[in-house]
Amino acid sequence: MRYGTVIASQIFAFDDLKQVMAYASPERSGDTLAGISAATAQERMAARHVLADVPLKQFLTEALIPYEDDNITRLIIDNHDVLAFAPVSHMTVGDFRNWLLSEHATTQALAALAPGLTPEMVAAVSKIMRNQDLIAVARKCRVITHFRNTIGLGGHLSVRLQPNHPTDDLRGIAASTLDGLLMGSGDAVIGINPASDSTPVLGQLLRMLDEVIHRFEIPTQGCVLTHVTNTIKLMEGGAPVDLVFQSIGGTEKTNLSFGVTPDILDEAYEAALSLKRGTIGNNVMYFETGQGSALSADANFGVDQQTCEARAYALARRYKPLLINTVVGFIGPEYLYDGKQIIRAGLEDHFCGKLLGLPIGCDICYTNHAEADQDDMDNLLVLLGAAGVNFIMGVPGADDVMLNYQSTSFHDALFLRETLGLKRAPEFEAWLQRMQITDDAGRLRPPSPNPLLGGMGHLKSLVA
Repeated sequence: MRYGTVIASQIFAFDDLKQVMAYASPERSGDTLAGISAATAQERMAARHVLADVPLKQFLTEALIPYEDDNITRLIIDNHDVLAFAPVSHMTVGDFRNWLLSEHATTQALAALAPGLTPEMVAAVSKIMRNQDLIAVARKCRVITHFRNTIGLGGHLSVRLQPNHPTDDLRGIAASTLDGLLMGSGDAVIGINPASDSTPVLGQLLRMLDEVIHRFEIPTQGCVLTHVTNTIKLMEGGAPVDLVFQSIGGTEKTNLSFGVTPDILDEAYEAALSLKRGTIGNNVMYFETGQGSALSADANFGVDQQTCEARAYALARRYKPLLINTVVGFIGPEYLYDGKQIIRAGLEDHFCGKLLGLPIGCDICYTNHAEADQDDMDNLLVLLGAAGVNFIMGVPGADDVMLNYQSTSFHDALFLRETLGLKRAPEFEAWLQRMQITDDAGRLRPPSPNPLLGGMGHLKSLVA
C-alpha cells in the first residue's frame, strides 16, 4: 500500500508503511547507514504527517516484516490481545498521541492497554512525539516486578551494581561489589559481565555472588551475564542461578546471530522457575537490547532501528522479566552518532518499553569514539529519572574497565536520588539501614572511625 501527502504544493510519496516509519524517525546515523532515512527535514516532516493519519489497526494487517518470514512478527500478531486493544482500536496514530497525553490515559488505563499494543504501534506514536511527550507518558506507566525485592514502584529508582573485571578476578569483583554496596547501589541486581565463557569460571562467579547475598542477607539478586545456553548448563550442574540473562533483538535473524531462539529461551525460563530461588516473586529473566543490533547483524529488512528495537520488547514481554535494559549508546556512533541521538534513543526506548508493559531500565552510556561526553549522559540521566526509569547502571567511576565504555557511577545514582527525591527498593533500603550504611532518610552515613561498627567490618571481609 502506497502513502502520500501534499505540503506547500510539494508531493511526498512513500512506497509502504515500512518506509513511512523509517522516514518519520528522528535523524540517526544507523538509519542513514542503512540507506532508509529521510533525505531532508521536509521529507521527514511529511512522513510524520502521513504517519499521524495511519489507523492503529493498519499495523495488524500490514506487517513491516512478513508474518511467514519472521518468528517475532508471528509472536506479535499471534499474542495480540484484541480486548485490551479495543479502547484505542478506532484511533489513528495521531489520535493515540493525543489520548496518551490526556488525563484519560491514567496509570491504570495504560497498564490495561499494554497487552493490546504492538511494538510497531508504540514506535509509530513515539516518532510524532517531542522528548517531553515521551517523558510525560512514560512517567505515568508503572511496571513492578519481584524476585527478592520490589522494583519499579513510583518514586523509586534501582541500580544494577556492575562490578566487572577484565580477568574475572574474584577479589577485584568483590572490591567493586563492596564499593557499590557501601554507596547504596545493587537493588536491581548485582550483575557481572564475565570476560570468560568457561563454565568453571562462570560457576565460580555465581557461587561468589550467592555467598555474598546470603552471607549478608542482602535482599537482591545476582546474575552472570553469559549466553543463555551457558546458563542452562550451569543450572543443570546445580549452580546457584538467580536470573537468566540474554541479549535479544527484534527480528528472527538478529536473534539467530546471537545464537538464541524462543525455544531456547522457553527452556531457560522454565528451568529458572523450577529453582524457586525468589523469595517474594518469580520474575527470573533479564534481557538487554540496543538500537542498531539488527542492522549490525544485517537483519533489519529495511525496518528502521528504533522499530526493530521495540520489536525486541515483544519477545521480552513473553517471559515476564524482572529487568530489561536498553544499552543505549554501547553499540557505537555508526548507529547513534552523538549525544543528541543517544538522548533521544534512550527516551524512545524507555517510552516504548513502558507502554508495552515492560520493567525497563537504561544503561546510560557511550563509547569513546562517539561524539558524546559525560555531560550528555548527565542530561539523559535526569530526563530518564523524571520519566520514571526502573533502574540505571552503577559502574565504579562510570568507567567499565572490562567492556571499555562509559556509563553511570554509584555517585550518579546518589545525585539522581537526592535531586529527584527517589528511593531504593524498599527491602534493600531497609537492609542498608540495618547495616547502618544509610540513615532513616536513605542518606549515606559518614564512614565510621571503627570499621567493625554498623556491619562495615563484615562487608569489608569480602575482599579479605
